[in-house]
Amino acid sequence: MARPAGWRDWLMAQWCQARPSAGARLLQPLSWLYGALFALRSRLFDLGVFQTVPSKVPVIVVGNLVAGGAGKTPTVIALVTWLQSQGRRVGVISRGHGRVDTALRLVTSESAPTDVGDEPLLIHLRTGAPVAVGRDRAAAVALLCRAHPPVNIIVADDGLQHRRLGRSVEVLLFDDRGVGNGLLLPAGPLRQTLPSASAFAGLVLYTNGQASTKLAGHTGHRRLVGLVPLGPWWADPKAEAQPLSVLVGQPVVAAAGLARPEAFFDMLDAAGLSVARLPLPDHDQLAQLPWMGTQSQVIVTEKDAVKLRPDRPGCERVWVARLDFMPEPAFFTALAARLA
Repeated sequence: MARPAGWRDWLMAQWCQARPSAGARLLQPLSWLYGALFALRSRLFDLGVFQTVPSKVPVIVVGNLVAGGAGKTPTVIALVTWLQSQGRRVGVISRGHGRVDTALRLVTSESAPTDVGDEPLLIHLRTGAPVAVGRDRAAAVALLCRAHPPVNIIVADDGLQHRRLGRSVEVLLFDDRGVGNGLLLPAGPLRQTLPSASAFAGLVLYTNGQASTKLAGHTGHRRLVGLVPLGPWWADPKAEAQPLSVLVGQPVVAAAGLARPEAFFDMLDAAGLSVARLPLPDHDQLAQLPWMGTQSQVIVTEKDAVKLRPDRPGCERVWVARLDFMPEPAFFTALAARLA
C-alpha cells in the first residue's frame, strides 16, 4: 500500500540530508535566484514600496522556514485553546491550502474542505473559533473582524513570509528536520535563510520535543490521545477518545494525507497497533476512498476526517485518531509577556 516514489519523494530525500547532495547542488543555481528574489521583495517592504497593513487587534503568526508540515495546525489549535482559557476572543486566519479557489471566505461547520481547506475547517471544528481564509492574509483579518467584532486577537496559520500582514508576535516552528541540508528552495527545504539569534525577535518552538537548530527556544510534545469513531467525532470533535488498544489484534489500515505521514504511522506502531500503511498526497480530497474493498478497520487523521461524512459508503469502520500538541508551560509564559 506504499505510495509510489516520485520526484517529490526524491526531492524531499535530498532536503533531509545533513549536507547538500550532488542532486541538491545541481539545483542550487535556482536557489540563488529564489534567494535574490526573496531578498529584493523584503527590501521593497523595508523601503515602503510594498506596504504592510497593520491590524486593529494583535496578530500572532505561526509559521516555519522549512517547506512541508512542521506542526503548524496542531500548534494553532493549542494556541487558540490557551488564549481562550485566558479570556481572549480569538479569531484565526489561513490561506487554506488545498482548496480549489482563492476567494476570501468565512469558515463554518458546514463548509466544504474544497472551498476553505481541510486545516482551517479542522481548526474551526476543534476550537469553535471563527476562521477566515484567503490568499491575502491582511484582507482575511479585515473580513474576520468585520464579521466577528468581539474578536480581540488573531492567530495566523502560516504567513511568516507574508509581510503584507502586520503582526505582533511571530512563532517560528521547527521539527526534527531542523533546517535540512541548509539550502533554499528548490535545492533545499528553506523558504528563507535561518535568522541569527539577534535578528529574530519572535519565539521559537520545537514541535518534536528537542532543539534541532542553533536558535534558543521552547519545546512541545505531540501525543496520540486515542480513537473516536467517525460518527461521534463529527457530532463532537472533542468527544472522549477510546484507547488505541480497542483495535489491537484486528486488521487495521492507517491512511494519512499529510506532508510527512510516516511520523503518524510510527506513532500508531509505537502504541502497539500493527497497521497497513496507506500514505496519501498532502491535502488529498479523498474523492475516492483508497481502502474500499477491504474489511479492515480504518484509522485516519483529523485532517482527513473533515473530508469524510459518516453516512458515506466505505466510512462505516473509520476511526479518527486524535493527535494533540502541547507546548511546555514556559512557552505560554513567554508568549504572555510578549502580548503584554
